[in-house]
Amino acid sequence: MRMKIDVTLDYALEAPGPALLLIEAAGVAGQVLNRTDIDLGQPQKLARVPAEEGVGERIVLRVAEGLTCRYAAEVQVTRPCPDLDALAAVAVEDMPGDALRYLLPSRYCQAERFTHFTGSRFSGLTGGGLVAAMRDWVERNLDYVSGASTGDTTAADTFLDRRGVCRDYAHLLIALCRAAQIPARIASVYAPDVSPPDFHAVVQVYLAGDWHLVDPTGMARADRMALVAVGRDATDVAFLTTTTAAELRVQRVEVTEIPA
Repeated sequence: MRMKIDVTLDYALEAPGPALLLIEAAGVAGQVLNRTDIDLGQPQKLARVPAEEGVGERIVLRVAEGLTCRYAAEVQVTRPCPDLDALAAVAVEDMPGDALRYLLPSRYCQAERFTHFTGSRFSGLTGGGLVAAMRDWVERNLDYVSGASTGDTTAADTFLDRRGVCRDYAHLLIALCRAAQIPARIASVYAPDVSPPDFHAVVQVYLAGDWHLVDPTGMARADRMALVAVGRDATDVAFLTTTTAAELRVQRVEVTEIPA
């Protein structure tokens, strides 16, 4: 499928300083960038550096009074939806380094706190079947509520509160997967089926020797997502990071499917 992405950002900064942007669809397997355009106004300085795991690029800016950005792209998604039940787990001793690191707890995903829960609630399941069961559990047991969480909300908080937004769903599924010895990382994506339209967070799991996209909110499928970036948790894939306070003036994300 093909999608059109349009993003407009306008933030006022409390003081001049650096800003990090991570909003462009990545040039990776499973998707083709047919057209991209980005207008960053007139920053004092601009550089590009690879994002985590070499997926996508982070734009590093130095700006004075504020940050403005307009990003537009057309992306053709060629990856299929994974058949999770058919994907086997990889033994820890056989995992590559870029998978092993995603077994470890991180700031928002305290995997060590979920070992007993995953072992008892999902006993007897392995590999992709286990991931599918945990994904379904998260989707069924959480309520999607805008504003229900903050930048400090962790997977453990979400497990107790049973509500949140996409990043909270992702953090909880990541923590469950890691507790079950399945490498999992957060992925930022664009998808036309997300409501309300916004930057969207999903999960990548390592099964059968490769990474596979899974959305615990149930709003997007892997064959209808444009991947932007991956990382340990939301810290690594934030669309905007500043060192001074930033005041939102305009933020608009529009993702639409282009008819065949």
